[in-house]
Amino acid sequence: MPARYAPILFGFILSALMSLLVSGIATFRNAGLADGFLAAWIGAWLPSWLIAFPVVLVVAPIARRLVGVLVKAPAPASR
Repeated sequence: MPARYAPILFGFILSALMSLLVSGIATFRNAGLADGFLAAWIGAWLPSWLIAFPVVLVVAPIARRLVGVLVKAPAPASR
């Protein structure tokens, strides 16, 4: 895959993993490990991912800029 697609691939993977974890925790807290847990989890995860992926693509550059403002730049290395 060409390097120019790295930010999109990053957002794709990040949104998939985060929405998978969050929906799994929320499903477990609401339903427990009852019969049909996996189906309920996947049923909650897929719509969440459909929302999370474009949100990550929009929010990630804003978060990067905010981090850049909040973090001091490293001092130049001296010899």
